[in-house]
Amino acid sequence: MEAVVKPRTVVQFELNGRARQGYAESRTQLCDFLRHETGATGVHVGCEHGVCGACTVLVDGKAVRSCLMLAVQVQGSRVETVESLADEDLMSDLQQAFRRHHALQCGFCTAGILMSCVDYLEREPEPTETQVRDMLSGHLCRCTGYTGIVRAVLDVAHERKTQQENNNNV
Repeated sequence: MEAVVKPRTVVQFELNGRARQGYAESRTQLCDFLRHETGATGVHVGCEHGVCGACTVLVDGKAVRSCLMLAVQVQGSRVETVESLADEDLMSDLQQAFRRHHALQCGFCTAGILMSCVDYLEREPEPTETQVRDMLSGHLCRCTGYTGIVRAVLDVAHERKTQQENNNNV
């Protein structure tokens, strides 16, 4: 009996600011491709049905569930994972706020939530608490109760607005 060879496609894209390529079968989910082909283990795989949000990454600047995308769909795209947020040893302002406000516990959902927050704050720089809670409704977190997450996002939005105003006054 001969082994069945499954056709694999070369996928070329940008991952966290660096040109990358890997091989994927036509049915390989983006989350599995990122974890296994590129070593981006910050992408967590939860429900595999797009419900929990743990696998959220940015594709061309937009938050997407990587379990609902095929790896071949990112050909030529820019993909960002949670690994892109920290600069060497310095956490991003959003990561620091999560830490300050105790917005994570077990951490499984945190990477996906952070990536959704990055996208959201780009689109809505001055959100209300209700708006942040609505955005977070696409994520399941069983540990935090969301209060710390909401506070962290609102804190970052406020800090960024204050910094922008200070820069405009200089």
